[in-house]
Amino acid sequence: MKWVTREHPKTDRIACPWLIRKFIDPDAEIVYVPNDQVLDYAAREGATSFDAPGATYTHRDGKCSFETLVDEYHIDDPAIALLGKVVHGADVSEDRDATPQSRGLEAIADGFALLGVDDQRQLELELPVYDALYAWAKRQVMAD
Repeated sequence: MKWVTREHPKTDRIACPWLIRKFIDPDAEIVYVPNDQVLDYAAREGATSFDAPGATYTHRDGKCSFETLVDEYHIDDPAIALLGKVVHGADVSEDRDATPQSRGLEAIADGFALLGVDDQRQLELELPVYDALYAWAKRQVMAD
């Protein structure tokens, strides 16, 4: 299935594809298009839109798109809940200090955005960061 979002990804537009492929749709094709084309592309291609104004899955009720996907797909995993808090802080400017890790993830996301690679290459390079954060989160929740 195709999933579509805004081009030039930052935190939520990398975290969501990671979540989608790991927990929702392992064969997901992630497509990045200009902001004003997301909804038209979704309608034309039968894609699911995320993290864009008017998208199927986007910021809601104070939650970032990652958290919205977790809620909508009923992902009941304490490590994902913790990861969601980290992503939220990195993505929502008013909540930058949501977790001690949030500002670090924001810096990493900003750094990847500055590499000058295309959106698909950035996604490919950055997905292992979320694998590592998930492994960290699993250890954290096991220790609690």
